[in-house]
Order: sequence, then C-alpha cells, then structure tokens
Amino acid sequence: MKQKIVLITGGSSGIGKSIGIYLVKNGFKVYGTTRDKTKYPDFDAFSLVELDVRKRDTITKAVSEIIKEEGCLDILINNAGVGITGPIEETPNEEIINAFNINFNGPIELMKSVLPHMRKQESGLIINITSIAGYMGLPYRGIYSASKGALELVVEAMRMEVKNFGVHITTLAPGDFATNIASGRYHAPVLDNSAYKVSYGNTLQMMNEHVDSGDDPIQVAEKVLKIINTKKPKVHYKVGAFMQKFSLLLKKVLPDKVYEKLLLNHYKL
Repeated sequence: MKQKIVLITGGSSGIGKSIGIYLVKNGFKVYGTTRDKTKYPDFDAFSLVELDVRKRDTITKAVSEIIKEEGCLDILINNAGVGITGPIEETPNEEIINAFNINFNGPIELMKSVLPHMRKQESGLIINITSIAGYMGLPYRGIYSASKGALELVVEAMRMEVKNFGVHITTLAPGDFATNIASGRYHAPVLDNSAYKVSYGNTLQMMNEHVDSGDDPIQVAEKVLKIINTKKPKVHYKVGAFMQKFSLLLKKVLPDKVYEKLLLNHYKL
C-alpha cells in the first residue's frame, strides 16, 4: 500500500506535533508547518516546512513544494490556531482580526490551495481542528468561540460542495488538553480601572488551570487516525473529557437561558 502524505499546520508543537508523531509511527509521511524553521534546529520528529497561515504566498509555496516532492497530498490537517481572551469591549480590533486570520481565514486558504490537487487525484481528506468552545459563546472567550464556530459552519457547506470529487472534509473539536496554547494566547490585559477586572481576572485564571490540567493530546492524535481510517467521515467529531462533550448535549436540549445560567455558575459570574 502506498504511503499516504499528510500536511499538518502548526506541527512544531502542541497538538499538531502529537498528531504528527503518532501518524509517523503508524506509517504516514508527515510534513508539519511552522512560521520559522530556525526556531527548531533540532526538530527531527518529521519534516518541517515554513508556512504562515496568514500569508497566501507561503501557503502556495509550501503546498507546491510538497506536491513536487511527493507527487500527491492525501491528507490536510488544519491545526494551526491561536487563543484569544478578554472582554470583547476591551479587545483590540487588530487582535480580533489576527485571531480570525489564523483560526478561520487561514484554514480556508489551505483548503483552497489543496483542493485542486485532491480533485485531480479524485481523493483526499481534510480534517479541521476546531474546539468544543466553538459550539458555544463562552464569557471572555467570545472571539475564540466565534472563530472556531465559523469554521465548523464553513465545513458543513464545503462538504456538500466537494462531495462529488472524492474529497472528504470534517472537523475535530478538542476540549481542554495539556498544550502550550496558553503561552501563545493573546490576553487582553486585566486593567485596574476596568469594569471587568474581577470577573475577567478570575475567569482567566480558571481557563489557564483547565489547560494546565488538560488531558494528554495523544487522545486527539488517536481520534485523527480513526477519522483517517473511516471510509465516510462524519460532519463533526469531538474529543475531550466527558463533561465537556456532555455540555454540548445540554446546549441542544436546554432552553437558552437555562444553559446560560449553567455557564454563569460554572465561571462564577
């Protein structure tokens, strides 16, 4: 059987790196992306290519180089993402735009770049890593929730548009996993004179604790492999702690204000 070629954005650390290592162990040829290869001189888990999801020319260059080297590209995993927290009223517009460029526009540009090759092959799989947070508007994470939720909806549309080409597109929404996302997240500062000082400060601390105590990201990698081995992937997948996934069921069945009250109690707001 021919070795399948995988491209993982944001593959140099965190969930992306875990997915890449796991897929290599299971016989795949993996290319991961990073904005600056010089920061990872000793990286040898799999091949790294430079790519910034906010810059179309780097996307085109990286995809073309892989196609030239391998002759095909079987699987795209849109994993690169950025966290953003803060009261929406106090979050700078440039940070909102940056978050959407990385979490939403970037994955779309990647899909647009690989789809012509996958159509030509009459096969391909695209897995978009979103977030359980994308299924609900979370306090002080509204922009992050919106950017991930928007990608979930775009995938629903794109699946139908490409269904006759032999290409499958899906999403995988993780809950909280122990990664370095908090270190790269944009935090709107907790301002002394802010009306949100106490509630945002407490929520920010809770969010960081959830990430620090999160599950092993290998669970995400294992789910990715299961999706790859599925002939007809579902529209959406979730992976994470039971209560995080159960919260999505509650959102479906409970009245909006009741669900909102549960979130307010959870975050002690």
